[in-house]
Amino acid sequence: MQTNLAQWAKDSLDGQVIDEILRKCVHCGFCQATCPSYQILGDELDSPRGRIYLIKEMVEGQVPTAISQTHLDRCLTCHNCETTCPSGVEYGKLLDIGRELVDEKVRRGFADRLKRKMLAKGLNSALFGLSVRVGRRFRSVLPERLAGKLPVARAAGRRPATMHARKVLLPMGCVQPDLMPSIDAASIRVLDAVGISAYELPARACCGAVNFHLGEAGSSLQQMRHNLDTWVPLLKDGKIEAIVMNASGCGAFVKEYPFHLRHDPVYLEKANYLVDHVKDLAEILAPHAVELGNKLLNKLPGPVAFHPPCTLQHWQGLRPLTEKLLAEMGFKLTAFGESNLCCGAAGTYSLLQPEIALPLRDRKLAAIGSARPVNMIITSNMGCMSHLQSGTSKPVRHWIEVVDDGLST
Repeated sequence: MQTNLAQWAKDSLDGQVIDEILRKCVHCGFCQATCPSYQILGDELDSPRGRIYLIKEMVEGQVPTAISQTHLDRCLTCHNCETTCPSGVEYGKLLDIGRELVDEKVRRGFADRLKRKMLAKGLNSALFGLSVRVGRRFRSVLPERLAGKLPVARAAGRRPATMHARKVLLPMGCVQPDLMPSIDAASIRVLDAVGISAYELPARACCGAVNFHLGEAGSSLQQMRHNLDTWVPLLKDGKIEAIVMNASGCGAFVKEYPFHLRHDPVYLEKANYLVDHVKDLAEILAPHAVELGNKLLNKLPGPVAFHPPCTLQHWQGLRPLTEKLLAEMGFKLTAFGESNLCCGAAGTYSLLQPEIALPLRDRKLAAIGSARPVNMIITSNMGCMSHLQSGTSKPVRHWIEVVDDGLST
């Protein structure tokens, strides 16, 4: 793609990054076939190619509008287009920079600003847990869309008493310990079963994704730096061997710390070091698949559908490894159509863009429902779990919970 940057973009480091990414695009349109928002809306400007044109026009001097902002907002940031693109266009990075530039030039409406501010403050607040408990108690009077975001909590259960020589850090993020405490507890017990202990920190900390995707970039960068200052010394001192993520959304975001901290040389060095030590839970357990499979013999549910979150398959490329692990542990995986397509959760997206998120959820559940038999849906991201569960009576669980159940029987 030919570009003719405006002077301000030529003088900007981010403008140069945008220019490099834009020049890789060859207008082929393959991305449209796998773009979830385009599948629902059918608007060229709600496809990666259309959004690329909007960003290109902006860096070439055209003033962006609220309409441009809306089309960029509608992107789920699933990165499916990157998996599809034959030219290697780094659309995710382009979109992140483009959104920030548009937000600098276009002031959002009051209602939109208030909603985003409330979500950012609420999800990062120490009072979030209390809000969840109150919400569950009064679920019957809550709007259906909000009640669906409050899944029934499963008890965390016991914590292992044994301390192993191998230790990893399992960060307790902003919302998962309150919404679904059983996921972290199950992760700790399964790690213990293969001789790995979870190192505990005195305080929880968000990875920064929530603030970043709600336009609170400054707060997000502070959270990233805090995590780097906390986690990197533990790695360098040999107290832990890895940072293990059991939410693929958090893992995908943390692996992009170097990009988000590209203008901060001190923290960029720390981020590059950290990324080499960030592992998805499946990566840590993969070498122990046969061992776990022997313990789980005949203790897993019947046929299940594995929903691979976009942050697992498109951002991190870990779908094959995870499915191999699940199969080797004894899961009977049922294939279904459009498994590459986003379910519509995408962090807070389902709250901000329900008119797209809900049809995508229903489309995903219909695809799974047409594949039989399926007794349960398993996944590896809490956001996908709660979003899918809000549309089906079929159990939706994190696969590590199911493994833990099997080991406990």
